[in-house]
Amino acid sequence: MINVTAIDHVVFRVKGIDRVAQFYIDVIGARLEKRNDEIGLWQLRIGASLIDLVPVDGVLGAKGGRPPEAEGHNVDHVCLRVSPWNEDAIRAHLSSHGIDNAEIVSRYGAEGDGPSIYLDDPEGNVIELKGPPWPPARDRA
Repeated sequence: MINVTAIDHVVFRVKGIDRVAQFYIDVIGARLEKRNDEIGLWQLRIGASLIDLVPVDGVLGAKGGRPPEAEGHNVDHVCLRVSPWNEDAIRAHLSSHGIDNAEIVSRYGAEGDGPSIYLDDPEGNVIELKGPPWPPARDRA
């Protein structure tokens, strides 16, 4: 049996690596950990995981075929667990980066139902910011 405990990394093929990297660094809070321009790979640290970016016209990215477009994405979305979850601070931070339409919805995730915010990176990859599960409902009888 395989016991998966976390996401190690995700890889996005991108057309504008500088712009996309800056989004993950400035908006999401990642930091550039490693860069290998010879093969076209930027590795951004986010918590215990990595987000890898490869340009679609680089050595690694070209192996994936056509670049993602409006009607064809790399993935549906990637969910990033946020802790601590402070709705007001998160909204203010996103707003400072021009993201003012951040709606909080309740979605089921690895820890149960809880708050989520969906946003797009500069190339249309959907990122879900996931908070902790809602507290259990108390019986008021």
